[in-house]
Amino acid sequence: MEKVAHTSLEDFYKEMAAKLGKDLESIFPKGLHKDIGHFNVFDIAQTLERARTTSEMPYNRRKYYKISFIRGRNRAEYADKVISIQQNALLFATPKVPYHWVPEDPDQSGSFCVFTEDFFIKDKSYYNLEDLPIFQPGGVPVFEIDDELAKELESLFKKIKKEIDSDYIFKYDLIRNYVLELIHYGQKLQPASKISASNDASMRVVSLFIELLERQFPIESWDQRLQLKTAKDYAERLAVHVNYLNKRLKESTGKTTTEFISDRIIQEAKILLKQTRWNVSEISYALGFEEIAHFSNFFKRKTSFTPLEFRS
Repeated sequence: MEKVAHTSLEDFYKEMAAKLGKDLESIFPKGLHKDIGHFNVFDIAQTLERARTTSEMPYNRRKYYKISFIRGRNRAEYADKVISIQQNALLFATPKVPYHWVPEDPDQSGSFCVFTEDFFIKDKSYYNLEDLPIFQPGGVPVFEIDDELAKELESLFKKIKKEIDSDYIFKYDLIRNYVLELIHYGQKLQPASKISASNDASMRVVSLFIELLERQFPIESWDQRLQLKTAKDYAERLAVHVNYLNKRLKESTGKTTTEFISDRIIQEAKILLKQTRWNVSEISYALGFEEIAHFSNFFKRKTSFTPLEFRS
């Protein structure tokens, strides 16, 4: 199966510039300093006008959140769940939960904003995105909304667009409050009701598991630890039972979830041993092992070599 491609924030802007027919500088928000974090807002109709496609909305591999207000008939796919939206939708996306958003008619409009965690957590003791119910794994944060609420959200996004183009010195503080308002709108809504099992649910679960697995790699610094280590971790993130995930993977690939995880960790361990100067302890820590002995035993069991023998 092909390795899933991921989009960095830089790649996202290159893609958006191509879709909008503009240069990067013109779409980058004004007055945004590194200590603020990152935030931007886009018009959906404009992004689709130059690139009509039925692919999912742009998605980042790491620290990238998105809130989308969408008018049009669409479909959202989460692991073994499919949500059909006939008119208006409010969608919340977090890097930890993969999904696919598929437009089902050409008439799409609305807006979406993207932001990093450090933009939102100005005061870490007060705001923590991962503590908010709307961004908790295991849920399906897509909400079908009526016209009245759609008008309110449209107005709120207009305020965000107005501020991001303004010269108001405290505009990002104001925008942060607008984003909070969007989040509270979502947290007050009931989950979308049109959830159904899809004929290709098994393949989607397999695909999204591999996407979650690959999203943790490559390991680029020794203090970048794996967050998902066990079959149970992945099943919880995909909101399916661990036995269901194991069964689907075994049927599709011939491997269990644990075998898939172990093979990918070994692959990364070999790369780190050959291509970096990190010591074995640092590599062991980055790959999620609590003890270097556990890593060494695991590596030898899988390769017949110790880490140092393999490196030499």
